Amino acid sequence: MSEILCQWLNQEVKVSRTVSPKSFAKAFSSGYLIGEILHKFELQGDFSEFSESRVSNAKLNNFSRLEPTLHLLGVQFDQNVAHNIITEKPGAATKLLYQLYIVLQKKKKSGLTGIEMQTMQPLANVRYQSMKSEAFRDRLRNLIPRQTDFNLMQVTHRFQEKYKHMKEDLVHMHFEKLEKFQKLKEEQRCFNIEKQRLSRRRQNEIMAKIQAAIIQIPKPASNRTLRALEAQKMMKKKKEAEDVANEIKKFEALIKKDLQAKESASKTSLDTAGQTTTDLLNTYSDDDYIKKIQKRLEEDAFAREQREKRRRRLLMDQLIAHEAQEEAYREEQLINRLMRQSQQERRISVQLMHVRHEKEVLWQNRIFREKQYEERRLKDFQDALDREAALAKQAKIDFQEQAIREKEIHEQITVERAQARYKKHYTICAEILDQILDLSTKVSDYRMLTNNLIPYKLMHDWKELFFNGKPIYKQASIKQLPATPSAEQVIELEKRDLLDSNDYEEYKNMVGEWALPEEMVDNLPPSNNTILGHVIHRLIEKSHPPQVKSTVLELPSFAIKGCLVGKTFSGKTTALKALQKDFPIQVLSIDTLVQEAIKAFHDNEKISEALPIEKEAEEKSLPVLQEKNKESQDLQNAFSPHPVSEEALPETEDKTILSTDTNKTPKAEEVKSSDSFSELTVRAQLGAKSEKMLKKGKSISDMLLVNILVNAINEVPVDQGWVLDGFPMTLNQAKLLEEALTGYNREALELEEKKTQIPTLAVDASTSKEVPLPPSAFDFVMLLDISDNSLLDRMNYTMAEAFSSETSHEDITQRVTAEKQDMNEDQNLRDQIQHRIIGFLDNWPLLEQWFTEPENILININAEVDKESLCNKVKEMFMTEIMKKENKVKKKLEEKEAEKKEVPLGEPPPPPPPPPPPPPEPEKEKETHPQREHSKTPTAKGKPPAEPLTGKPDSLQEGKGKKGDTSLKRKGSPKGKSPGGKGPLKKSPADSTDMSPVPIVPPPPKPGSEEWVYVNEPIPEEMPSFLVPYWELIENSYINSIKTVLRHLREEQHSVVAYLYEVRTNFQQFLWRPDHKQDFVSQWQADFNALPDDLWDDEETKSELHQRVNDLRDRLWDICDARKEEAEQERQDIINESWLQDSIGITMNHFFSLMQTELNRFQDTKRLLQDYYRGMECKIPIDDSKRFTRIPLVQLDSSRDILESQLRIPLIPRISISPDSAMTKPKTKAILKGKIDYSLENVELNFEADEKLVMDTWQQASLAISHMVAAEIHQRLMEEEKENQPADTKEKSPQMGTNKKAKEEPPKKEKADKKAKGRSPPTAEATPVTVTAEEITQKEKRNELMLKIKEEHLAALQFEEIATQFRLELIKTKALAFLEDLLTKVVDVYKLLEKWLGERYLNEMASVEKLTEVARYHIETSTKIQNELYLDQEDFFINGDLKVFPDPPPPVRPPPVEKEENGTLTIEQLDSLKDQFLDIAPKGIIGHKAFTDILLDLVTLNLGTNNLPSSWMHLTQPELQELTSLVIVNSEFVDWRKFLLVISMPWPIPMEEELLETLQRFKAVDEEQLGTITFEQYMQAGLWFTGDEYIKIPENPLEPLPFNRQEHLIEFFFRLFADHEKDPPQLDYTQMLLYFACHPDAMEGVYRALSVAIGTHVFQPVETIAIIGEKSSSLTDASPVEEYPELEGNFMHEEGELKEDREEKEVEIPENANTEKVSLERLLKVFQGGKEVQDANRFTSHLQIENTYSENFVKVFQDLGAKDLEPVEVAVLLKHPFIQDLISNYSDYKIPDIKIILQRSEHVQGSDGERSPSRLTEEKK
Repeated sequence: MSEILCQWLNQEVKVSRTVSPKSFAKAFSSGYLIGEILHKFELQGDFSEFSESRVSNAKLNNFSRLEPTLHLLGVQFDQNVAHNIITEKPGAATKLLYQLYIVLQKKKKSGLTGIEMQTMQPLANVRYQSMKSEAFRDRLRNLIPRQTDFNLMQVTHRFQEKYKHMKEDLVHMHFEKLEKFQKLKEEQRCFNIEKQRLSRRRQNEIMAKIQAAIIQIPKPASNRTLRALEAQKMMKKKKEAEDVANEIKKFEALIKKDLQAKESASKTSLDTAGQTTTDLLNTYSDDDYIKKIQKRLEEDAFAREQREKRRRRLLMDQLIAHEAQEEAYREEQLINRLMRQSQQERRISVQLMHVRHEKEVLWQNRIFREKQYEERRLKDFQDALDREAALAKQAKIDFQEQAIREKEIHEQITVERAQARYKKHYTICAEILDQILDLSTKVSDYRMLTNNLIPYKLMHDWKELFFNGKPIYKQASIKQLPATPSAEQVIELEKRDLLDSNDYEEYKNMVGEWALPEEMVDNLPPSNNTILGHVIHRLIEKSHPPQVKSTVLELPSFAIKGCLVGKTFSGKTTALKALQKDFPIQVLSIDTLVQEAIKAFHDNEKISEALPIEKEAEEKSLPVLQEKNKESQDLQNAFSPHPVSEEALPETEDKTILSTDTNKTPKAEEVKSSDSFSELTVRAQLGAKSEKMLKKGKSISDMLLVNILVNAINEVPVDQGWVLDGFPMTLNQAKLLEEALTGYNREALELEEKKTQIPTLAVDASTSKEVPLPPSAFDFVMLLDISDNSLLDRMNYTMAEAFSSETSHEDITQRVTAEKQDMNEDQNLRDQIQHRIIGFLDNWPLLEQWFTEPENILININAEVDKESLCNKVKEMFMTEIMKKENKVKKKLEEKEAEKKEVPLGEPPPPPPPPPPPPPEPEKEKETHPQREHSKTPTAKGKPPAEPLTGKPDSLQEGKGKKGDTSLKRKGSPKGKSPGGKGPLKKSPADSTDMSPVPIVPPPPKPGSEEWVYVNEPIPEEMPSFLVPYWELIENSYINSIKTVLRHLREEQHSVVAYLYEVRTNFQQFLWRPDHKQDFVSQWQADFNALPDDLWDDEETKSELHQRVNDLRDRLWDICDARKEEAEQERQDIINESWLQDSIGITMNHFFSLMQTELNRFQDTKRLLQDYYRGMECKIPIDDSKRFTRIPLVQLDSSRDILESQLRIPLIPRISISPDSAMTKPKTKAILKGKIDYSLENVELNFEADEKLVMDTWQQASLAISHMVAAEIHQRLMEEEKENQPADTKEKSPQMGTNKKAKEEPPKKEKADKKAKGRSPPTAEATPVTVTAEEITQKEKRNELMLKIKEEHLAALQFEEIATQFRLELIKTKALAFLEDLLTKVVDVYKLLEKWLGERYLNEMASVEKLTEVARYHIETSTKIQNELYLDQEDFFINGDLKVFPDPPPPVRPPPVEKEENGTLTIEQLDSLKDQFLDIAPKGIIGHKAFTDILLDLVTLNLGTNNLPSSWMHLTQPELQELTSLVIVNSEFVDWRKFLLVISMPWPIPMEEELLETLQRFKAVDEEQLGTITFEQYMQAGLWFTGDEYIKIPENPLEPLPFNRQEHLIEFFFRLFADHEKDPPQLDYTQMLLYFACHPDAMEGVYRALSVAIGTHVFQPVETIAIIGEKSSSLTDASPVEEYPELEGNFMHEEGELKEDREEKEVEIPENANTEKVSLERLLKVFQGGKEVQDANRFTSHLQIENTYSENFVKVFQDLGAKDLEPVEVAVLLKHPFIQDLISNYSDYKIPDIKIILQRSEHVQGSDGERSPSRLTEEKK
């Protein structure tokens, strides 16, 4: 039953798992397969919820879902059944499945689904069933334990098994332990026994040695008496011994008797044991027992007696022997006493000999032991040496490996650094490239905006942004900036400021956009108002007195100062040691100095009073150092955004400690420090601080290192040079050291220089000078340059040398400790070397720049040489530097002496200021004596010597308390100072004198010239305090106003470009707006083509069509006219827009603002000069009640009416002039450049009004300035008239002012170092001392002074007037040019719009004309217009891609048809024959009679069906029988597949190699190696020929294509040999290729078939080849050419090739030929003997008839040794006679020649018409 169920499940139901009877219970225990069965029968809808898992929850779920379905089917199923199935109870699952099988078969017959069965049940049953299901689920859950319980049981079982195993292991271990213990005990016992044996043996050996060592002393010869006594004793002893022996013999005999009696009794008792026991029990007698006891007692008593006798006898014998012994002993004692003296003497001598012998032994032993000790010591020493050598060798190897690792690490670091440099360079290049791309794209954008005419100003601005690295495109909007702008907004602000500054510079210097026109170049005013510059300079000096310079030594020293830097191991210390031997210099190493400082602190080094000179020197030097540090710190706090060093607290501590020896007020650190600490030397204090930092784990700060170094330098004598070893190492150290040694801070000086370069409006030319270069701290800096690899090699060499030298002659313990220390040091050095190299490489570029920039003091020395060469190089360079220093100092001393000689000549000038000395000398002094210049206060410029004395105490007082205030003042002062460089437009004094008129008499010096002596009268002290900020306000407001206006003008230019581009693009888009002309054209074309064909030639129709064309043309022209009018209106609207007027108005207001700025500056400068000179005249400044002159602006918004009183700035309305009220002027024609466009006349006239407005405003501003100057002069005259009646002397000043050339006063960048020039108010000049006290003389001098003040004041005012007038004229000229340029651009755009409009209109009209011509041509030619006529905008063309109506369809080419040629069957005929044969004999074999009948039926009955060619229709029955005989197989049957293969010829006959290649391709396609392939695989692999023949396509499309026969033959062969019963059809490719192995020579065909079957080439034996040659020759001889025309073409060529191949084979058969093995199955496949009978009858197809050759082949295989029929080698098989005979006689692989019969039939048909059978037989014979 289980087998039936399995077959049902596996074959019919096809469950997912194969079920076998053995695994039945397990397979169905989860319930999943039951659910799958029900699901396949559409009963279990929730099968997706089932689980294949075998856990209890899954089983419970599955069976709970199964229960309702099973009850629905009526299968008996409850919780017990489910429990039995789950627990895999035998038979439970089988029973349930059998019930299911029956029920499901019934259900299958009824055809009901599960849902239908549920609906058929009553509702009550459904509810009851659901309740039962719930109850079933609960009971099943109680029955089935949970999965956790299962798991727990498994875990418990596993642990129990584990417990059992562990218990057994413990028992086994305990047993093994006992065995081991016993074994150990036994071994111990054996060991103890062996030990005792050895000890006994050793003891015996020792005793033997001792006995051998004892000397036997010979006894004296005994007397006769003694011998007699001994003989007696011996006799007694012998007698006693004999007696004892006799007694013993007797005793033994008695014992033997007793033993024999006992043995006999025991034997008898044993024999009669069974009887005696019963007898004794039955007949027991007391008498016998008593007798035995008595006998036993008697025997015991006798034995006792005998024992007693023996004991007594023995005792007697012992007593006698003892007495004899005592007697002998007494005799011996007597003899010994007599001979004692001689024995003692002998014993003593023996003992002496014995002691001597022992001494000799001990001495020899000691010598031997010493030798052993010596050998051991030598051996240990040698071992130690070997060990040391091995360790040294290993250390050397480790050292080399470590060196290689170091180099690798260094190379890796070098590569990383190179990559970082490359990345940085790449990033920079990428940024530059991005900026270039931005610039290019910006230029291209604006080329598009401006029609390839980019304004010069825009390009200039972009280049400035590009060169400054700013982004060209806008990053963010800056219109409404937040409180904290973003990074993009900050960049935009920087861009704006940069462009503003550039525009201001151009405006100030009058270059670029503000270059002077040709007519204004000749009237260029002077570039600077020197009088105003002097006034400003004097006011700033009064407001901010200069600082006091540090004092340095006046006499320069010959001592040389330098430092030697380089990488670690570059040879610095070695070179300096060699240098110190030859030169008297001090070498200072920072490491040594720090160690000495810490040591001084530990030694409590205190200040000794015995060295007052050194103390004083320290006290002098240290305050200077502290002041310098403070000054530098103040400067950095004021100017630099970051402090000098990161550790600010240590610096302040250093400064407080350094100031302990000074008399200043004590600070917090001093109060805290104890008295003992204050008594320490400076070096000890610095050492204490260094140790404190080192103990915290920090590195010593740069400031502390510099202080230690400076302290050491101060201790060096003044006349002795010093060189630093490897210091400074960083840029910060170099800066601090230079500041400490020279008192200069280079960064502060650079910042001061930058501050002095702030642009100002007036410069004092006499005070401008350059800041001198600060002196360097060193005279030279030597760099020992060495590559990193050489450095590492040198380090390894040095460490190896030190290692070898240290370990050569030291003790072992010392050497070990030293090695450990050295190893630690070496390891530290190895660990640090990479960091040191990297640190040097990182810091050196900055240091190199520091040492080479102001003065190149760096000397590069190649250190990759040996020690001596390096030292020699350093010495040579040092000698050169000493010579340089000496020459420099001598030159300085000579210059100082010359200066001292010049000073007495310069002192005599009296207090009235003479003309200042020429400036080149002070500059020269600054260059030659930089130190002296800072130590002394310069007394140039004719100032009295009292000025520096008044300024110095103030600065000293402010030095401490007011340090911050002065620094802040200095920080804010540069805006009011007169710094700046020498301007490019500055006029020389010669130029200024040339410009003035040349009188005959030398004129007096003019105000502002170099000969003019400025009035330096004292002014009130409070005046500079408000005039300096006032001047700063003038400058700032002037610069900011001009920048703002220029920025607006720049932005206006951008907006103009964008607006004009927008106008052009919008107008173009307007012109290209869509029109509807194409709709009319399409409608006309459709109507035209819709005309009937019979009306095309009608004249009336043509005239109607012409009229329609005219209507279409008129309509299209109307559209064009309307569009032209709209475009003209659009252009007029653009022209009438108010944009141009607003833009011109805004631009005019910008230029008016520039004029207002110049006017404001003039008014403010006039007031400043007025206040200054009135203050010098000791007059009260006039309260100027006049309002500032305001230039009116253009009112842009004309709709608002605002009162003028409400406006700060007056506004004038713009009046647009109409063309009727104004006349055209020549300028209009010049701008229009051609015929007058009346639409633009209004624009031109408005422009003329604007020009007039600009000219009026300019004239108004110019007049206002002239009036102000005239008013000032008038006011001066009025005041003079009031003061002095004679006013003759005061009439010259206005004339002088008018006669001067116009000069300009733009700001210049001339630098004036106010801090170096300490000037104070000249109080001495305020009260001039006169020898005479006459009032007349005083009044005259007073009048002269007032005249000079007035002349200077008016000259400065007229300078300002000329410059301002020139600026206003320039602004006017530029404004007119700007407005004209703007108007020109706009007018060009308007004209361009008009040009576009006209061209557009003309093009549209021309396109309509073209359309009309095309239409008229088609009307006249009476042809339809197939391609679409396209009229779009101004283009007209005929669209060749779009046709209005389709083309007529082309003729269809008929399919190719195969024609009959030479009696060859077509593919269709072959297929029909194949189908007929396949129906009759599917296996391929048919009886020859049936085959002949079929052919005869086809020839005779089917004449009209075209199943055979016409040449076959004439075949008679004998000819058909002959044809059948050619393809007969096995004398009875015909293989119809072979027949069809033969009659389908011609096709290319394959060679054997081609067959094998085709076989390999088939096998490659057959991936599963099934031996069969599908049609797709067959076509993919292909045969040995292809169907790709050259086919000529006929030109006539109605002719069919030629028939490709070979391609169809390939497909036919598949249909012929494939098995069509399978789906898809399968082809046995080996069987097919066996058919193709056929050959005209039968034997050759067999060998070809064998090759195909085996898969490789089978070589024929030589004999068979010869036979084949003969046969083939006879065959060719017997077959004449005329009878074999087809075969001649097909085979003769191959026969020739085969003969050639055979000839080659005869020669070239390889040795390992035919080694392949062939199986019996393969052989039977080649030789198919009796298998053909299967298809003889269709109804016997199931009969299995064995192959006729199988028995023979089995015998052959057995003969060849293959008993189990395993494969045999081909070579062996071919040698068997049966196989040879079979191959030579097997004819199935021969290709018959059917064409002979057909040709003969045709031949006979042509001659006789019929053929007789007799002729056929004759021919056959």
